[in-house]
Amino acid sequence: MTDLLMYEREYWSRYIHIAGIDEVGRGCLFGDVVAAAVIMPEGLVIEGINDSKKLSAKKRETLYDLIMEQALAVGVGLVDAETIDRINIKQAARLAMKMAIEQLAVTPEFLLVDAEKVECDIPQRAIIKGDANSQSIAAASIIAKVTRDRLCEGEWETRYPEYGIAVHKGYATKFHREQLQLHGPTAMHRRSFLKNMEIEQLSLF
Repeated sequence: MTDLLMYEREYWSRYIHIAGIDEVGRGCLFGDVVAAAVIMPEGLVIEGINDSKKLSAKKRETLYDLIMEQALAVGVGLVDAETIDRINIKQAARLAMKMAIEQLAVTPEFLLVDAEKVECDIPQRAIIKGDANSQSIAAASIIAKVTRDRLCEGEWETRYPEYGIAVHKGYATKFHREQLQLHGPTAMHRRSFLKNMEIEQLSLF
């Protein structure tokens, strides 16, 4: 079994506040890319924390509440479709991560980032598949995913009910593509993604 505190332990001797950082919604055609930063207390293990993609929605909701209760600090950053189109998705994801760090009530001394580099002066380490290998990053992935899913099922679904956002969460499903053909894109669709939609299809599925 993976030791999800392996990376944290490596740095806790030098740093007290270590933030895990991850984002969700990078591959969506619709809506914001959402990042979260989470600082957990040293040595705390929350059973069941894992890569958010491997957990059921119900399990994510339960863990979301536990993380919010027990984390020393949680920050969330959102970058909208217009900005994604302007600066590209990679830069937008990095910007969302930076914004999430800035929202933390406790200043982190070290960052563990899921396969990315955040533009800031805080020392950091990028971990490939970080959400499956670090509890702090996995916690951030759960916070980001639940935050984005709630927007999809609530505010965004209410705003654009005909697109089925609550169900597909903005990804390029068959129904989503059909509704796009029928109604055209909304202000929250990523134009740069739609241009490549045929190419996107091949790479997404």
